[in-house]
Amino acid sequence: MEGLDRLTIFSGVLVAMIAWEIIAPRRQILISRWQRWSANFALSILSMLLMRITIAAAALWAANKGLENNWGLLHIVELPTVVSFVVSIVLLDLAIYGQHRASHRWKWLWRFHKVHHTDLDFDVTTAIRFHPIEIFISMCYKVICILIIGADPVAVLIFEIILSSCALFNHSNINIPLAIDKVIRLVLVTPDMHRVHHSVIQSERDSNYGFSISIWDRLFKSYTAQPKQGHKEMTIGLPQYQHITDVSIQKLLLMPLKREV
Repeated sequence: MEGLDRLTIFSGVLVAMIAWEIIAPRRQILISRWQRWSANFALSILSMLLMRITIAAAALWAANKGLENNWGLLHIVELPTVVSFVVSIVLLDLAIYGQHRASHRWKWLWRFHKVHHTDLDFDVTTAIRFHPIEIFISMCYKVICILIIGADPVAVLIFEIILSSCALFNHSNINIPLAIDKVIRLVLVTPDMHRVHHSVIQSERDSNYGFSISIWDRLFKSYTAQPKQGHKEMTIGLPQYQHITDVSIQKLLLMPLKREV
């Protein structure tokens, strides 16, 4: 039932963001949605299938194992339940920030992660555009982090829901008034903040790594407030993959195997 509940929430947020994008888009979509969405949804479905037959429930399993055996920092340091719950979520979010930053710095991780950055436009489906192997690696990394932290099982479940919902939100092509965006991004990563990360300009792409909590980028000096070319004029994607024929589903799946030019 837990998996079904998460899927229901994910689907609800996805549909809500698509509707918002249609009603109030931030920028004009240049590439046909159907051309892009076919690849994005195909990658998502392949990732779900891979996880389903391998380690889909690994995060919750790790949290329960840690609880049963008193593994992890939060089982060593006694904290009130509510504090432990919040600390679990905050530390897991920090861990994801670290993983994302490493995915841009380490070549062997970038080989998989660059698939996410080859989207030629930026909308809610960009949030599900990940190579299946990267999703698998990410789950293995989360398991290690959960065991080290000693994260509460319920906190892990809530974190997974927050992470996926925030990813859908901050990849959305939705128009949020700048004054409101400025307030929201004090705490959460907004679409305008994360769109900078998908810029074709490398200095902008190598910034704004946060997925949920926005403070990490300011704290670790990886924050860029706005794109140089403006949100409506900026080019999305990677310089070497600027044509839709370069990013077919077949080419995306094989992309990590190809040598960097």
